[in-house]
Amino acid sequence: MIYIGNFLHTTNQEQRKEMDRRHGEFALIVEAADAETALHLFREKLISYRSVRDFFQGECSIFLTQFYELKAFPRKEALMLSYSSYAGDPVMPFIGCTLPSAMSDECRIYEWNENEPQIDGMKGKPFVEFKL
Repeated sequence: MIYIGNFLHTTNQEQRKEMDRRHGEFALIVEAADAETALHLFREKLISYRSVRDFFQGECSIFLTQFYELKAFPRKEALMLSYSSYAGDPVMPFIGCTLPSAMSDECRIYEWNENEPQIDGMKGKPFVEFKL
């Protein structure tokens, strides 16, 4: 199976100045036998990135927000995996949709509350955290 994970992250949260702290989003993809193995491989890659790249510096939290399982890549029609629409400044909430199509519209409201994401009003739980 093919597994795709969408993530939100906060980095450098120990910094005093707001402009020195960061947040963002990214996706990972892997082919694995099952979902548990895919999540394990995602976690290993994130730990690896922490040691070899500047992506996840300082106090950092990573939140898994969407997790897809596909038997194969679509061949006859393109498939939109994610869509985001932001209102105003980056601190504002945004609407994100999972696999939007004519058949479904899995849209959720994403917002930040004290540097932790909330999805449809529910507090996110960190998938991986790094503390100083």
